[in-house]
Amino acid sequence: MPTHVINELPPTPGDGGDNLVEWTGRLRATSPVWFNEMIKVWHVFDHATTQQILSDTTKFSSDLSAIAPAKMFMKGNFMRMDPPDHRKHRTLISQAFTARTVSGLEPRITEIVHELLDEAEGAERFDLVRTLSFPLPVTVIAALLGVSADDRPLFRKWADDMFSANFDKPFDPARIKEVEDAAVPMHDYLLEHVRLRRKEPKDDLITRLVQAELDGERLDDEEAVTFAALLLIAGHVTTTLLVNNAVRCLDENPHLFASLRADPAGIPALVEEVLRYRPPFLGVPRMTTEDVVLGGETVPAGSVVVPSLLAANRDPARFPDPDRFDPARDNTHIAFGHGIHFCLGAPLARMEARIALGILLDRYAEIRLDEAEAPEFFQAQGILGPKRLPVRVRAAR
Repeated sequence: MPTHVINELPPTPGDGGDNLVEWTGRLRATSPVWFNEMIKVWHVFDHATTQQILSDTTKFSSDLSAIAPAKMFMKGNFMRMDPPDHRKHRTLISQAFTARTVSGLEPRITEIVHELLDEAEGAERFDLVRTLSFPLPVTVIAALLGVSADDRPLFRKWADDMFSANFDKPFDPARIKEVEDAAVPMHDYLLEHVRLRRKEPKDDLITRLVQAELDGERLDDEEAVTFAALLLIAGHVTTTLLVNNAVRCLDENPHLFASLRADPAGIPALVEEVLRYRPPFLGVPRMTTEDVVLGGETVPAGSVVVPSLLAANRDPARFPDPDRFDPARDNTHIAFGHGIHFCLGAPLARMEARIALGILLDRYAEIRLDEAEAPEFFQAQGILGPKRLPVRVRAAR
């Protein structure tokens, strides 16, 4: 029998995450591992045990199909694979989605940020989400995939639909069909383009995905579609929330705004501290393949274990004074995961956030949350950040 048991749902991040930080910290002070009798999962709240779980793919499986039997975008979903299948699929995808491909996007990302902010030129108040942080990543990803400029509004709509279906409400397994129904038009569109690129290659990511080869094997059509969809959904969420959370952190630490305007070289360190302090994704569930001991608790085989990235990144055993926002700290956060499943899109998210924040700091002498309108946060347990972030700005001269 578990020693440390709770019988309550974790707080939703709908208040911006403060209640969740307090809840995980209070429980971690007693034990790093707790069994939740209400939802039958094991919570993990410390940095060391989280790293242990994410590093060991033998005892902790990423295949959650037994408890989350989704069908859409599952074939070739390397995020839900264990070795050796994971290695094969990630290697194929990495041939297409290279560091050179990502770094080559910098000029276009810069143009997109300026274009989006030009639309708010002269405004002293606007919603940062609608103006910049939501359209930025979907526009970048559409361009990366080789989508026609005429079709990019479709990608915005699909991203909006997927955000709404996945993240607007607390998770409910009964809503899996709703999520999959929202994804059907995007799936069909991407499948058509994958098939077309096999016949008519172009200089875009979809072409590189279908041409990637390892030991004579290539991604099939559905596998290529899955990665393109994951890039849109997960990549979009990450960048949108990272930019939003960065502006929140700057609002709470206005002295950093002035120092970064004077020396933008500090922006990358700021981005890393935002990722530690308010990670976009809150947890990374795994399933045990055998009985394991975690934090003094014996966790049976077939159990769902949910390491909290938020709690691990606020663990005082790893980060001194963890609730203080400090871009100068020694920052080994795990907001992008750890081990073989480390986020493949992390360099793109970091670059988009760095460029967006640099341009915001250059254009505006001041950016503060609008005191006349409160932010509105996502309610789902899986992500942390605003879905509306009204800001008040003062243009730089």
